[in-house]
This record gives sequence, C-alpha cells and structure tokens, in this order.
Amino acid sequence: MIHHIEIYVSNLEKSIAFWGWLLDELGYSTYQSWEDGRSFKMDQTYLVFVQAEEKYLDVPYHRKRVGLNHLAFQATSTKHVDQLTEEIKRRKHPILYETQHPYAGGPEHYAVYCEDPDRMKVEIVAPSK
Repeated sequence: MIHHIEIYVSNLEKSIAFWGWLLDELGYSTYQSWEDGRSFKMDQTYLVFVQAEEKYLDVPYHRKRVGLNHLAFQATSTKHVDQLTEEIKRRKHPILYETQHPYAGGPEHYAVYCEDPDRMKVEIVAPSK
C-alpha cells in the first residue's frame, strides 16, 4: 500500500481548485492544510500538494520527461466517469484523447483523461466488468 505521494506544484491555488473538488468526488477528504500545501486522504493513503519554491519554477513539469507520467484513480462506475467528464469540461480543464473518449485506453477501458493545472495527466477509470 502506498502511504503518500507528494507533488510540488507551480501554483498551489490553481492546483487546489482542481484537485480539491476532484479528490472529494473520488472519496478523499482534506487531511492537512498549511500556507504552502494541502493534503487529501482516503483510508491510510494521502496525496500532498506543495507550492514549489520560486527558484525551481524555471523548468515546467512535462509528463514525458523522466519522472511521474500520470496518476490514475478508480471511479465507482461508467456513470461516475461520465459525471466527472462533464464537470472537468465545465471547469474548462483539457480532456485528453477526446476523439477516442471514453475508450482511449482500449475497448475494455472506460476512462477519462485530463490535465491538472501543471499539465500532469490524470486518468479516472471505471471498474472492469
């Protein structure tokens, strides 16, 4: 089991606006909050978002560089994926692979792919049948 994942972000306010509602919809709750960070917890695992220091903001995140490519979360159903897709669109976050949505991961993989404010890929997948 993963204990926690910590992600440094370029703009904490924008990141919390994105991740806060999404993680709430996925069953997480706010765990810790401080001036430069926030964490969200489900069971024994939590995600931490921390404002990166100004001196480290010169090179933006890109998922194709060495390091984290994306985070994938389990939705409760295909209907849940559809509801989250509509909310992601309403909030004007980019939907990835939109022409193949919701089967961009293959014919048995019902999911939505989007980007957070730093362009980190986020996948939300329905349970397998």
